[in-house]
Amino acid sequence: MGFEFQFRAVFAYQDLLIDGLWLTLQLSAAGILGGAAVGILLAGARSLVPRPIGWVIDGYVELIRNTPFLVQLLIIFLGLPSLGIRLSAEQAAVIGLVVNLSAYVTEIVRAGIQSVHRSQIEAGLSLALTRLQVFRHIILAPAIARVWPALTSQFTLMMLATSVCSFISVQELSAEAANIESQTFRSFETYIVVAVVYLALALLLRGLLAGLGAILFPSGSGLGRLRRAGQ
Repeated sequence: MGFEFQFRAVFAYQDLLIDGLWLTLQLSAAGILGGAAVGILLAGARSLVPRPIGWVIDGYVELIRNTPFLVQLLIIFLGLPSLGIRLSAEQAAVIGLVVNLSAYVTEIVRAGIQSVHRSQIEAGLSLALTRLQVFRHIILAPAIARVWPALTSQFTLMMLATSVCSFISVQELSAEAANIESQTFRSFETYIVVAVVYLALALLLRGLLAGLGAILFPSGSGLGRLRRAGQ
């Protein structure tokens, strides 16, 4: 018995696909911006704060990196109401994405910070720069430039991980795909279309982040050389 592709049935529900795509983009943007900001702050704090506080940050990073994202998401969405904190599915998804990504960003940026040689820091201090200026210009900027390719990959993985949010009824792209499949019974065609959309999103995001890296760390500068060295 031959199989005949029927993509027309799937594209008849293009409005659902567009709605799911739009929500996926929103979740990705919120997760990347929030996770990157929190991760950079934690990585910086880990380098500056006393050791006991550093241990707390290390514990947070290890806890998040060594437990499934789905479990973290379910704790936030289903567990927090037991403490009187009620969140919508979308709010829980954003918090979960930020919490998860920030742990990975913390570890990636910390690796970049540790790659900065002590002599560079001492040179900055000898030029009468404040500790904040030294951290911003001599430690943090080169660290992020060096690990930018790794951050790009992690941001892309997080965008793909938004599909897990369908488990708490967030109607992003994967959830809408399941709705379309239940209406059309065309599983193969539905998920081929969704896979192509995710592939296009991943390639687009990597291109945008590569362009942003070229703007933040120009190729002719020392930071640009560090960015290319990390590839």
